[in-house]
Amino acid sequence: MSNYILGISAFYHDSAAALLKDGQILAAAQEERFTRKKHDHSFPQKAIDYCLQEAGITADQLNHVIFYEKPFIKFNRILETYLSTAPLGLRSFLMAMPIWLGQKL
Repeated sequence: MSNYILGISAFYHDSAAALLKDGQILAAAQEERFTRKKHDHSFPQKAIDYCLQEAGITADQLNHVIFYEKPFIKFNRILETYLSTAPLGLRSFLMAMPIWLGQKL
């Protein structure tokens, strides 16, 4: 019996999906290739559909679905970067924080 693993990256930038079968990559795609939205951060449903179609399987045949990143770790890394380079990047910081505090965390 084959072991299928779907990896998902979403909600930051460049959302994507990748499908492995017994440790070998079968398919991978970024969501922006289907939506035509540069750096699309939405849930990668079209990329997932593509990966499953390429493998000829359905979602109920997946053994594992993996989301690769914890948002609090990334948020902490972003804060540390902004603090270490302050006051450079203040404009970027002021634009990013409402999005992080309102949507991503």
